[in-house]
Amino acid sequence: MIPLPQSFIPFTRPSIDEATIAAVGDTLRSGWITSGPRVQEFEAALSQRFGGRTVRAFSSGTITLEIALELAGVGPGDEVITTPLSWVSTANVVLHRGARPVFVDIDPATRNIDLAAVEAAITPRTRAIIPVDLAGLPVDRDRLYAIARQHGLRVIEDAAQSLGASWDGREIGCDGDFVSFSFHANKNLTTSEGGALVLPADIDVALCERLRLQGVRRIEGGEMEVDVAGHKGNLTDLAATIGLGQLRQFDAFTARRRELAQRYFARLSPAAGARDIGLGLPPADFIQSNWHMFQVLLPLDRMTLTRAGLIAALRERNIGAGVHYPAMHLFALYRAQGYGPGDFPHAERVGASTLTLPLFPAMADSDVDLVCAHLSDIVENARA
Repeated sequence: MIPLPQSFIPFTRPSIDEATIAAVGDTLRSGWITSGPRVQEFEAALSQRFGGRTVRAFSSGTITLEIALELAGVGPGDEVITTPLSWVSTANVVLHRGARPVFVDIDPATRNIDLAAVEAAITPRTRAIIPVDLAGLPVDRDRLYAIARQHGLRVIEDAAQSLGASWDGREIGCDGDFVSFSFHANKNLTTSEGGALVLPADIDVALCERLRLQGVRRIEGGEMEVDVAGHKGNLTDLAATIGLGQLRQFDAFTARRRELAQRYFARLSPAAGARDIGLGLPPADFIQSNWHMFQVLLPLDRMTLTRAGLIAALRERNIGAGVHYPAMHLFALYRAQGYGPGDFPHAERVGASTLTLPLFPAMADSDVDLVCAHLSDIVENARA
């Protein structure tokens, strides 16, 4: 009999140390809790990490995408190519600009956007590409930017999941066009809620800052002017204080995630001697991926359990799991845009069978062992 975990193992949990908690208390006592010196310090620390590029912090990784689209000049009648396998905000922001999200299928090997399909989908209305680094595995930046340069397109990297990942030895964010990060509670670095946008050199930073806070331009003497309809997207000093604490530990977090991912492969991969229960494992990249998530594909066609049933069975054994993500073109909102079943078969297959297993820095090696043992037991007992 496989022992149960002594306490519930969630699919993710942020690691907030006592020094960060104390620093948040200091920020509260300072009397300055909205955007102020801690936000500026956080932006400077991120900029240093990204080779001196300009970085502005925001209240979410969604508003960063929307403002990037606005700065890139995307508007009504334009098209933006992206993947259907992402959190729905990736496409929703395009609709908010009055533009059309043009989905293309994924590469079944990487589960990221298929760049050959991107090139085939470009039309005279295409203005930008939004690639997504699913689970922290980077999209091929060389080929991506070659396509963008050839067709004169902006790239807005949805790097919400890939802080700490790299391409060709360079950390994501150090190069490229717009790069958008999320600091949501489930991300590798969290500010509880928040995001950051790395800006290309040709973008007006002052305009970005005005768009972040209602379009307001401050004038000496306490006056103000508004010349653009901005958003409410500023980060608070409280959130930035958490982010600064996270940054101090971030490289250790990333290293631990890679260790845990390697242990998952050792326990689940038939090539490593594990029982073959028919799971589809992710690409085994321990150099470039930051291992934001560890996702397996379930052999549902050979199981008597549904995915929901399997998640419930894991929960009964004190183990959490998630679904990241259903193929978004099948949501009612995007069916109304003309998309439907069969349009992107690889994304639909992965979206219907993916399961996100627990992965976070505070996990013990024994936690991974228990997750794998119970998952294998449930899948084997559910063989059709």
